[in-house]
Amino acid sequence: MIIVEKLFYCPVKSISFSYTNELFIFKNLGIKNDRVFAFTKNLDKNKSNFILKNSKERKLNNFLTLKNKPELNEYSFDYLEKTLIFKRNNKKILSINPKLNSDVTKICKLIETLFNIKTKINLLFDDKNPFFDTMPSNSISLINLNSVDDFQSKINHQVEFERFRGNIYFKGVPPWEERNWINKIIKINNIPFLVKSHISRCSATNLQPNTSNFTINLPLELKKIYKHLDMGVYLIPLNDGYIKVGDKLELNDKIF
Repeated sequence: MIIVEKLFYCPVKSISFSYTNELFIFKNLGIKNDRVFAFTKNLDKNKSNFILKNSKERKLNNFLTLKNKPELNEYSFDYLEKTLIFKRNNKKILSINPKLNSDVTKICKLIETLFNIKTKINLLFDDKNPFFDTMPSNSISLINLNSVDDFQSKINHQVEFERFRGNIYFKGVPPWEERNWINKIIKINNIPFLVKSHISRCSATNLQPNTSNFTINLPLELKKIYKHLDMGVYLIPLNDGYIKVGDKLELNDKIF
């Protein structure tokens, strides 16, 4: 039996993921409240608003990310009942109403101070075209915990599953079995998902969870052992609905 073990979402692009017991899935869009906020850097208000309205013009270097500010990994956000909550070690630092300009200014100034950012930053919100830097955008990441365990056993180094910043973690099939699911349909709580592609891993996985410490070159180790850089697969949701921890994952032999 294949079971969903853990669920996460990431309200603000490139900040550590938040655990949840259930997620709401939108057809062809992704997870509700996942990466709907982003902090821009080196852009004035007009340019920030331009890329907000023109999602195809967004570039990775427009935003604060773990690659340019690894200290971000020590913090997290929750987005609950239209309140954005900034936390460290699960302790609230600040909560804001992102629709209030005064609150947005407050969180931006705090981020600038915490991370010693010399230029103005801006907080953007877009729940129609969230701030993904992957293609296809708005996809959901699915990770086999047995693959993570297999990788860890081969490099003799702790590999925390959180390094891979997944949305859905599951157990119940052999390591790397998910690599055979590309272009197939899976179902979770009767919601169909197309397994779109493998997830190639970048240097952000080198960060130890909840720290700014780079402890191991995981992409290099993946390449050495498996001759690829992948961990997990991307899903495209084909219907709306809720999924929760403990749900069964079913594999459909249908090829899309």
